[in-house]
Amino acid sequence: MLIEADGGSRGNPGPAGYGAVVRDPETGEVLAERSAAIGTATNNVAEYRGLIAGLEAAAELGATEVEARMDSKLVVEQMCGRWQIKHPGLRPLAAQAAGLVGRFTAVRFTWIPRERNRHADALANAAMDAAAGRPATVAQPRTAEPPRQVAGPDSAARAAAREVAARAATAKATGTDPATTPASWEPRPTEEATRLILVRHGETERTVQKRYSGRGDVPLTDRGRAQARATAARVAELAPSVAAVVSSPLSRCTATAEAIAARVGNPPVRPDDDLIECDFGIWEGRTFAEVRDGWAGELDAWLGSPRVAPPRGESFEAVAARTGRAVDRLRSAYPGETVVVVSHVSPIKLVLRDALAAGDAFLHRLYLDTAGISVLDLYPDGGVAVRSVNDTAHLSGL
Repeated sequence: MLIEADGGSRGNPGPAGYGAVVRDPETGEVLAERSAAIGTATNNVAEYRGLIAGLEAAAELGATEVEARMDSKLVVEQMCGRWQIKHPGLRPLAAQAAGLVGRFTAVRFTWIPRERNRHADALANAAMDAAAGRPATVAQPRTAEPPRQVAGPDSAARAAAREVAARAATAKATGTDPATTPASWEPRPTEEATRLILVRHGETERTVQKRYSGRGDVPLTDRGRAQARATAARVAELAPSVAAVVSSPLSRCTATAEAIAARVGNPPVRPDDDLIECDFGIWEGRTFAEVRDGWAGELDAWLGSPRVAPPRGESFEAVAARTGRAVDRLRSAYPGETVVVVSHVSPIKLVLRDALAAGDAFLHRLYLDTAGISVLDLYPDGGVAVRSVNDTAHLSGL
């Protein structure tokens, strides 16, 4: 189905309203209209409200694939993930829209000039008149747009972006979003927190050779196994009681996790696919220098944005979506307990980035050693305390 949406205000901010139209993509027939006055708001807020109304209407009609057309460049670019959402008032609305997008199998956002968005614009203007207490204007006739092919399947990065935004919306609604948790210097009782001891796996040949090591199942070296044993001893010192040991399913992680489990009471090592390393695609197994020589442009784009994936690989945004799921599950399943999480450099960096509410540059500025330990506490109200990052004192002498 086609969605045409618009919104506006008289004064920015001022009396505001939105309009949305859902059409049959082949005939242009209007299947649904939505409009409402929303009181005093900005143009951008009203435009997002129009998009949300259109997505809701299309979902109610049973659409599986939609194209959302808007004359708001800002909303289109932000929903496509190309522009950052800097205004805090728009973030919950973008998250709500992203959650609705997840209900469809394919979505495309398209910018159109205002003259091609007349029906939604007329509905929005009528709603603005109502918000301002004026007589409503008359909507334009239901002229059909020329049929256009509806979007193909979303990219993995777009799907991941929707999932991240949807999780953010859920966190805000349930009061577990660190960004909305009241700041405080007051000490918190650690027994209330779920403590995650994050461990990067021990050394492999690829880490020694500085090669991209993603989904390839490479084993630990002899030194890597010694690192795992030293890390196990350190974890036993940090945590008198461990409720669970979870691990990426790759052997370099499970071997590290098994060494730790043997020192902390032998809880079973539970594999979690969401903790696996980033898929580096055709860069897998290549040295950093080889990738720079062969894919300089692609490498620069990947380094410049977590939404960009290596060729045939996975973006950091996609990795963040699944590591976020894993952290959410652990917080829910082990309230007030300690869990050891054995994973790879990229997932651990992304967990720490989100815990510290850091920017994307954090991913390329933080160094994590093999077998390094980081510790963070997750509180029931959404509070987060990062206790340590990349502790390697236990590895001295190896």
